[in-house]
Amino acid sequence: QAQLVESGGGTVQAGDSLTLSCAASEKTFLRATKAWFRQAPGKEREFVSAMWRSTGVTHYADSVKDRFTISRDNYKNMVWLQMNSLKPEDTGVYYCATDPTIIQSNIRDYRQYNYWGQGTQVTVSS
Repeated sequence: QAQLVESGGGTVQAGDSLTLSCAASEKTFLRATKAWFRQAPGKEREFVSAMWRSTGVTHYADSVKDRFTISRDNYKNMVWLQMNSLKPEDTGVYYCATDPTIIQSNIRDYRQYNYWGQGTQVTVSS
C-alpha cells in the first residue's frame, strides 16, 4: 500500500495563503500522476488539481484556477498545493492521491485513484 502523507493544513482568514505538502514513500509512484482533492462536510469529494505524470501538464478545478498552484519534485517524490486568496468555500479536508494506472481522461475522477493520504484539514473563516 502506497504511503502518502499530507501536511500544511490549518485555520486561516479569508484572503490568506496556505501551502499543502504531500510526501509519497513508495518509489513505484515516483513519477505517477499526483492529484489533490477536497471534501467538505456532507459533500462529495471533489477534484482540486492534478499534474500529469510525464509532461507535468497541470489541471485545475474552475473554482481554484488562478488561485491555487500545484507543483512537484520527482526526486523527492513530493507534491505541493500552493493556495492563495483562500475563501470560506475552500474549507474542507484536502487529500493527496496518486495512481500509476490512471489515464488522462480520468484525471479529475476521484474514483479512479487507488492511493490516498489521510487528509489535512483546511478551514477558512470569513
